[in-house]
Amino acid sequence: MKNLKYVIFLILLASCGSSHNQDNNKPQAQSLPVISVEQKDATLYREYNASIEGTKNIDLRPQVDGYLQAIYVDEGAHVHKGQALFKIDDRPYKEQLNNAEASLMTAKANLESAKINVDKLTPLMQHNLISDVQVKSAKAAYDAAKANVAQAEALVNSAKINLGYTTITADVDGYIGRIPYKIGSLVGRTSPDPLTVLSEINQVYAYFSLSENDFIQFKEHFAGNTLEEKLKQVPPVELILSDNNVYSEKGKIEVAEGQFDKNMGTISFRATFPNEGGLLRSGNTGKIRIPQSVDTALIVPQEATYEVQDKIFVFTVGDSDKVTGQPINISGRKGNYYLVTGGIKQGDKIVYAGLDRLKDGAIIQPQAMSLDSLLKVNPL
Repeated sequence: MKNLKYVIFLILLASCGSSHNQDNNKPQAQSLPVISVEQKDATLYREYNASIEGTKNIDLRPQVDGYLQAIYVDEGAHVHKGQALFKIDDRPYKEQLNNAEASLMTAKANLESAKINVDKLTPLMQHNLISDVQVKSAKAAYDAAKANVAQAEALVNSAKINLGYTTITADVDGYIGRIPYKIGSLVGRTSPDPLTVLSEINQVYAYFSLSENDFIQFKEHFAGNTLEEKLKQVPPVELILSDNNVYSEKGKIEVAEGQFDKNMGTISFRATFPNEGGLLRSGNTGKIRIPQSVDTALIVPQEATYEVQDKIFVFTVGDSDKVTGQPINISGRKGNYYLVTGGIKQGDKIVYAGLDRLKDGAIIQPQAMSLDSLLKVNPL
C-alpha cells in the first residue's frame, strides 16, 4: 500500500514538472512600437529629368573666307557684347575696298564730265544752234554716269561690310564654348563647324518632358480652363543638380510644347531660372522638382512598410493585438514618408519597427508611439 502511494506521488510530481516546462517553452508576445495612422497636410514633389540651355546659344560663323589670323579669347571665357573674338586676315578685303573706292572716284569724275556736257549743250539747243537729239544724248550719258556712281558706291559699301566681317565680335554677353579652329586655319561660310558657340546664360532654360499620364495629372491638379491659365497657377519649381544639391534659385514654368512627340509619347515643358552667378551652363543636366500640395494625406513612415512582389505592405494591429499584412496604395513620397490613398484609413494602428520578425497572425505587445514625435525628428 505504501509502495502504491509512492508511485502515485511520483506520477503527480512528474506531471507538475511537465506542465511547468510547457509554460516556460510557450513563446512570449513581442513588444513592438505601434503608431496610429493620421492625416496631415503635405506638399508632394514630382521630379523630371531636365537638360539646361542658355536663353541664347549663338553659332558664331565667319561671313567671309580667309585664314584665321587671331583668336582673342579662350574657351569658357566670359565676354561682353561687341567684344572682338576672332580676326580673319583682312588684307584681301582691304584691297577690295581700295579698288572699289578707286572705281567710285572714276565714276564720280565721269558723272561730273557728263554734267558739264549737258550744261554746255542745253543753252545751244535753246538758241537753235544744235538739235535736241544731241542734248538728249548728253542727258542719257549723264544718267548712265549717275548710275555708275550708285553702283560704285554699292561696291564700296559691300567691300566695307566684308572688311568688317573679318573681325568677329560677340552678339551678346555670354560664355565662349569650344573653339575647334587654330590660328592659320582656313575658315569661311561653308566651314562645317562654327568658330564657337556663344551662350547667353544670365537666365537659363531647363527643358523636361511629361508622359501622357503625368500630363493628365498635371492638368487635373492645377486650376484653369486652358493650359496657359494652369501654368500660371504652378508655384515656383526647384532644380536638382547632378550632385543632388538643390539650386539656390527657383524657376518658373513658362511654356509647353504644342503637341506630343509621337515616338516618345511625351510633351516638353520649359522652366526659366535666373543665373546671375553663371553656375549653370548649356549642357548641364538635372531634375525639375514640381511641388503639389496634398490636403489631409495619410502619412506612413517608410520604416513601417515592407515590400513583396513590387507591392508595399504594412502590418496592421487588430483585435487581440494580432497583426495582419495589408497592401497600401501610395500616391507619392515625401522625405521619409509615404502619402497613402488606400489600403488603410485614419486611426488604423500599424507596427512601426521590427517587421522582419513578424508574420501574419502573430500576437504582439503594442507599445504606443506618436506620429508627431517622428515628425519632429524627420519633418515632412
